[in-house]
Amino acid sequence: MRRPEPKPVSDAPAPQTAPCAGVLLPRPLAGAYDYKLPPGCNAPRGTLVTAPLGNTEMLGVVWGPAEGVVGDNRLKLAEPLEGSPALPPRLCDFIDWVADYTLTPPGAILAMALRSRGAFEPEARRTAYVKGEAVPARLSQARKRALEVAADGLARSISGLAEDANVSPAVVRGLVTAGALVATTLPEFAPFVAPDPAFAAVTLGDDQARAASALRQAVAAEKFSAHLLDGVTGSGKTEVYFEAVAAALSTGKQVLILLPEIALTAQFLERFAARFGTRPAEWHSDLSQKERRRVYRAVMRGEARVVVGARSALFLPFQSLSLIVVDEEHEQAFKQQDGALYHARDMAVVRARIEHCPVVLASATPSLESFVNAAGGRYVHHRLPRRHGVAELPAVRLIDLRKERDEIDAAVRAQWLSPPLRAAIAETLAAGEQAMLFLNRRGYAPLTLCEACGHKFTCPSCATWLVEHKYRRRLACHQCGYEIAAPNACPACQESGTLIACGPGVERVAEEFAAFFPAARYAIASSDTVQSQPHTGPLEVQGPLRAFARQEIDVLIGTQIVAKGHHFPHLTLVGVVDADLGGADGDVRARERTFQLLHQVAGRAGRAEKPGMVLLQTRNPEDAVMQALGRGDRDGFYEQERAFREAAAAPPFGRLAAVIVSGYDGEAVREVARALAKAAPAAKDVKVWGPTPAFYALLRGQTRERLLVQAGRGVDVQAYMRAWLASVKVPSAVRVTVDVDPVSFF
Repeated sequence: MRRPEPKPVSDAPAPQTAPCAGVLLPRPLAGAYDYKLPPGCNAPRGTLVTAPLGNTEMLGVVWGPAEGVVGDNRLKLAEPLEGSPALPPRLCDFIDWVADYTLTPPGAILAMALRSRGAFEPEARRTAYVKGEAVPARLSQARKRALEVAADGLARSISGLAEDANVSPAVVRGLVTAGALVATTLPEFAPFVAPDPAFAAVTLGDDQARAASALRQAVAAEKFSAHLLDGVTGSGKTEVYFEAVAAALSTGKQVLILLPEIALTAQFLERFAARFGTRPAEWHSDLSQKERRRVYRAVMRGEARVVVGARSALFLPFQSLSLIVVDEEHEQAFKQQDGALYHARDMAVVRARIEHCPVVLASATPSLESFVNAAGGRYVHHRLPRRHGVAELPAVRLIDLRKERDEIDAAVRAQWLSPPLRAAIAETLAAGEQAMLFLNRRGYAPLTLCEACGHKFTCPSCATWLVEHKYRRRLACHQCGYEIAAPNACPACQESGTLIACGPGVERVAEEFAAFFPAARYAIASSDTVQSQPHTGPLEVQGPLRAFARQEIDVLIGTQIVAKGHHFPHLTLVGVVDADLGGADGDVRARERTFQLLHQVAGRAGRAEKPGMVLLQTRNPEDAVMQALGRGDRDGFYEQERAFREAAAAPPFGRLAAVIVSGYDGEAVREVARALAKAAPAAKDVKVWGPTPAFYALLRGQTRERLLVQAGRGVDVQAYMRAWLASVKVPSAVRVTVDVDPVSFF
């Protein structure tokens, strides 16, 4: 056989194979897609790229090596962004962990970490002006003032210098034309000022000092540890964890402080600035896109040393986290209730573990989960059993509304403020002190009906009543936002003058209060009343909480927005209008939530030198929650609740996962729910309940059914759920959502 002739050797280099990578896109997709990278490109995990998906160019993240299922010639090209910005590898690990735990596509979790695409674009420059060498021929007084201000050497915009010098922008522009001010370029945003850990250190009490010392040591150790900072209201928990923040700042690293609600942010920022000399960076949904870009970029570069934010701040690209604080850790607002369903408190513990740093959970009424973890030694338990300084815990008294209703005549039975509460308010106002009335129900009345035909005003898209808002003359759905003008006649029977309001909201309580105390200054504080009202006038511009803190009003009437995180030194009386509201929600945490909320609102009273009093109006004073509040026996209530949960194998002694089936076709939804129930695998220590209509069986036009999985603590719930849900084919018109560790059953 003739041997083949050898081929000539070419001097040209062999063609290089383009590198490939798995790129995760911020979409609810099952995982990363394979893409080609530019030749010679080194793109480690976390590298940000632009990647085509269909006809759309998307921002994506290199997540790992390509799977290699598709040939290189069929792959599309993903290109790293200019400057090769990247998410920190630990953030990528955290995203994977959250996705796996919550059974959420990792791309949906990634989307929460890419909330500001503009932060990855080339940074713009801005023009500013500094004092030049030239002296203008004509120097007016305005020009002299502007040059005197500019003499400090700081670069300012034309408008900024005009404002600082109290001159018109035209004066500044004239100095620029004359050469007395010269242009320079600065970064798009002014840098964040680093907080000073030694700016205004405070004197701590003995209990505070012991807890602060332990937290400082935890920060210095630079390893994971979980701490429950458990102190009564007014005990100075914030000052204690500020000491841990100061220790973290001294190391040159970053700190994340999570708050449950934006409403708490304003007062907190003032306290932070008083302690550290400057405000921290903020991260929440009210930020403009420009400010969001500024904060995100500063966090990614390590320039934002402390970030205070809502739950989404957990997904910011911190370069060097040395401490995470979760304030009011018991709050249900830390649970994300739509999109990716995660609990920010629990995920904060996970991120701290991944970042190898301590996490501090602070509360006067810890969640039972945290309380049990601390009792069992999983968390270090720091107790602050006394209020700071001379302040004492308020006395709590129960007002039995059954008895009060029996002893007053029928003419006043419809009133919401009982005689003992009215007497206490009168005494408080006469002493020149402040009072707070609390009712956790927005609006004027939760239901409007026709007493002629019985027609109830309900939302056409939700299984809820329309709430009357008297000051706005509107009926509104608090679930989907549907509103109508308050009608004058019943739409069912056309009768006029027959519509009546049923039950009280804060606006109705305020109306009754004004009738009894016409000379008192008062305001309403709830999430939907921060607007002009007839009785408050300009105070609403300042905000009812600020006005109350300045003693510009005598009585604050509010919902849960007033219950936590506020310090009102002159508040001595708190009246809870309906202490039973929420105590029978029908879920395993209803009693705990009721106790926490009432304990927190009670804690607003008597936080300074003057003693406080709390009056709870209830129709069930024998209830364990009411009795514990009356005795001031928080730990006794927790032990009782712990025994109840353990006997029921409920969290934290068991695990729950909810399945919510929803869609616009009600029969299709019910059919899928029934199919899921039939397909539930039999497994040891696992029970599946349902399906049953959800609490809101109709929400935003969609029918909703629920199933509930109850499992032992040792069960791998995620594995069970994956196997179960994979066995049922769900039509595209029906959505199945999984909620691991649900905190509500709506």
